[in-house]
Amino acid sequence: MAPPMSADRLLDALRDEGLAVVEVGDWRHHNRNHKGPWGPVHGVMIHHTVTRGAERTVELCRDGYPGLPGPLCHGVITKDGRVHLVGHGRANHAGAGDDDVLRAVIAERALPPDNEANTDGNRHFYGFECENLGDGEDPWPEAQLSAVERAAAAICRHHGWTERSVIGHLEWQPGKIDPRGFTMDRMRQRIRERLT
Repeated sequence: MAPPMSADRLLDALRDEGLAVVEVGDWRHHNRNHKGPWGPVHGVMIHHTVTRGAERTVELCRDGYPGLPGPLCHGVITKDGRVHLVGHGRANHAGAGDDDVLRAVIAERALPPDNEANTDGNRHFYGFECENLGDGEDPWPEAQLSAVERAAAAICRHHGWTERSVIGHLEWQPGKIDPRGFTMDRMRQRIRERLT
């Protein structure tokens, strides 16, 4: 069982992986910890935002919206490849997902189909929201894909995880489609290559 990284360690790990990091407000203390625990952590979850425009996307992910208060992730990866840290601690990003998937992530084995929503993912996953409309047509610039790869690898490197600890929201919660526009298998391959 892995305790979450400290805010300072997360920041250092992302920068050590070569990422441009933007600290947004008091991100170190912005969380939903009063709603439940954060940790032990077991993996990294990737999302798309269904938004356009970096400033608006970061603001939404930091503040949330009626019915879903922020932070909606730990970091927002914008089209230019920057990682905007908006929260540290429990975040409203994963929701309820499949306990069989969580067991597979912990064991770092192939993922089963996600057919249940019975486990609190906000407790167990770091979350990165990626600026994209999620329509399958909005492009994913290489700078952004590289940032997804590097951010996930930074966390995996710290915890001693392999690429199998990185999943998409669509692999966790039935009915989700994100991230759309690239495959998680290809992203995991990129992360594996970076880690080795």
